[in-house]
Amino acid sequence: MDTHRFFEIATESFEVLGVSSMVLGFVFAFVLAVRTWKRSGDGAQAFKTLRESLGGAILLGLELLVAADIVKTVTSTPSLTDAAVLGVIVLIRTVLSLSIEIEIEGVAPWKKALVTGPQVLAHAARSSAGQDPDPGR
Repeated sequence: MDTHRFFEIATESFEVLGVSSMVLGFVFAFVLAVRTWKRSGDGAQAFKTLRESLGGAILLGLELLVAADIVKTVTSTPSLTDAAVLGVIVLIRTVLSLSIEIEIEGVAPWKKALVTGPQVLAHAARSSAGQDPDPGR
């Protein structure tokens, strides 16, 4: 097998994995939301579960599709038009990924340490002092 064919197969594999992860992720997220709704009876909690788990599946799928686009650059003939199209596709997918992550986490990835850092330190301090009100966390 020549390298060109190998990279084509790798690209197609990443694309199939990306789409499959989104489809299977939707099914999984829907099942989780239904289970949450049945257990808690809280529609808002079920919706939050659906939204977070579906967002995670979409994020994984987008990252796999970006990987497919990057591998595709190895097999394509270098041209300015192809590079521009690929750059726009990767840019759009990256912006989508960032906006979905911000939507799920409630904070930008580069600010996450500022938000969660003090909470982690406070939790560690309570745990070490034996005063942890939420030991399952």
